[in-house]
Amino acid sequence: MLGNHFYHSTIKRAVSVFGTLFNNITIERTDGKSIPVPLAYGPRSRWIARLQSSLDPVSKQTAISLPRMGFELTSIEYDSTRKLTKKTQFKSTDSSNPLKMNQQYAPAPYNLGFQLSILVKNTDDGLQIIEQILPYFTPDYTVTINTVPSMGDKRDIPIILNSVSQEDTYDGDFETRQTLTYTLEFIMKNYIYGPVSGSEVIRTAKVRTYMSSGSGKITDTENAGKVVDQVVTPVPQDADPDDDITYNEVTDWFEQPTVTYSDDKSSDPK
Repeated sequence: MLGNHFYHSTIKRAVSVFGTLFNNITIERTDGKSIPVPLAYGPRSRWIARLQSSLDPVSKQTAISLPRMGFELTSIEYDSTRKLTKKTQFKSTDSSNPLKMNQQYAPAPYNLGFQLSILVKNTDDGLQIIEQILPYFTPDYTVTINTVPSMGDKRDIPIILNSVSQEDTYDGDFETRQTLTYTLEFIMKNYIYGPVSGSEVIRTAKVRTYMSSGSGKITDTENAGKVVDQVVTPVPQDADPDDDITYNEVTDWFEQPTVTYSDDKSSDPK
């Protein structure tokens, strides 16, 4: 069962959507100058290490300019509270072939953990950035994601802000660069999707019914109490939806099978 390749870019799309929420934040200086805060994907520890390291005159590496924001995917955990029935299926018409139907089983609910780090030189810069984020999370903010484009599946995905913490890495050394770090922890309640399979147009319908004799509404007394099998097929069999077609119906009547039970244990096999 496992090993058949499929890839919907679900997690990659979730990371992109999360980063998009914070890519338009700015801070204002007292002289009226507006400074955009750059955003990148990457761990906070790497940036802090570069800030605290001495400059290399050979490589002419420059220090990281602040303020700056970064985010990363920190965890992927199954969420059993949002589990759906395994037999649930979602279906949609294949956009490239209207004669085919795409189908997919219910996705698995997973919580994606994200960490957003904000690095600034002074408290006011940090507070400006924080106040542009916190009002939208009470404590969740919902975004609509086109989860599986081939299925046309769009879901409202909540992003929950779990915590906000602050850290000052300034040690008091006059040569050490002061850095204030704000860390925001988020949980995105997303889904991971399985493969999409295709199915052909149904061209044969089979129905089995029982003609009751006690309802008083059966006019065909000869077949009352019997079982009827009806098979309906289009003519021609390979007709398209826009073709002029007729239907061929085959009806077969047979007696209801009788099942008897015996309490005689002497006849039981040993």
